[in-house]
Amino acid sequence: MAIPLVPKILRSHLLELASKDERIDGRGRWEGRQTKLEVDILPRAEGSAKVTMGDTIVYAGVKFQLMTPYSDRPNEGGLMCSAEVRPVAGRNWEPGPPSAESIELGRVVDRGIRESGCIDVKSLCIIPGEKAWQVILDLFAISDDGNLFDAFALAAIAALKNAKVPCERFEVGQDHLLEVSSMPIMCSYHKVGNRFVYDASKKEELGGDERIHITLGEANHVHSLQKGLKGIFSADEFVEIMEKAKDTSKELRKLVNSVVGE
Repeated sequence: MAIPLVPKILRSHLLELASKDERIDGRGRWEGRQTKLEVDILPRAEGSAKVTMGDTIVYAGVKFQLMTPYSDRPNEGGLMCSAEVRPVAGRNWEPGPPSAESIELGRVVDRGIRESGCIDVKSLCIIPGEKAWQVILDLFAISDDGNLFDAFALAAIAALKNAKVPCERFEVGQDHLLEVSSMPIMCSYHKVGNRFVYDASKKEELGGDERIHITLGEANHVHSLQKGLKGIFSADEFVEIMEKAKDTSKELRKLVNSVVGE
């Protein structure tokens, strides 16, 4: 299938910039956009956060509901994560049921949190086999200028870190903060102009190729690794990306701790 005219011209421009080690917005290859984090931003949520990365703006909200534990896991509660991107976020998003892209966003963020074990689902159990908490994490984008994955993931862990379990409302004890034992951080890299860059803007995503999402824990444990779109990357490229992800995840973790507290 032929590449549409505008992306083809854009790809050519991005390739020319890459040959000079430049990016379309003037950033360095591994430089992220200015990132701002706010918490307790949604009054009706038990935990919430807002992340701004350049012109990308997302919200995360946490709610709790009671569930009956699954028969094969009678001592465990649940975690459910979903992402929603409405047309207000950008011209490429359409109304209707969740698109494949928004489903992927929710699943990739969910995997990083779930595989990190930062939420002990056994601690969500109230009465084995009868009653447990289900943590519902909803992600919403109101402006998409690229890299929704990292913005959603950062908002998600910040919202979970300041979420309060509403025990008193459900008459099952006293309210308390949700126990979050660690802080998984996602870093995403996009191949633009035949080289990987960090925190791709929307134009870079449009004119780029494959992407890699890495979720790391405090000790640089890899909790999840996801490749998106078509294309390949070399072992040397992956080693370089991983080293950059370790440094970037530490800085983003400091940001969360400065806002939410350790």
